[in-house]
Amino acid sequence: MYGERRGGDYNRPPREMFDAVCADCGQTTQVPFKPDPERPVYCRDCYRKRKPARY
Repeated sequence: MYGERRGGDYNRPPREMFDAVCADCGQTTQVPFKPDPERPVYCRDCYRKRKPARY
């Protein structure tokens, strides 16, 4: 059944991924949302560098 918990994970379809280019390093990456040309997109490494530390 959709949304049923099985083995610690929800049984849902795979998330659609979209190709993007990192605004910091220029590396191609994939993101789980359709990129907006007006907003920067970052690869995982550059996002982690920009994200404020959690305390």
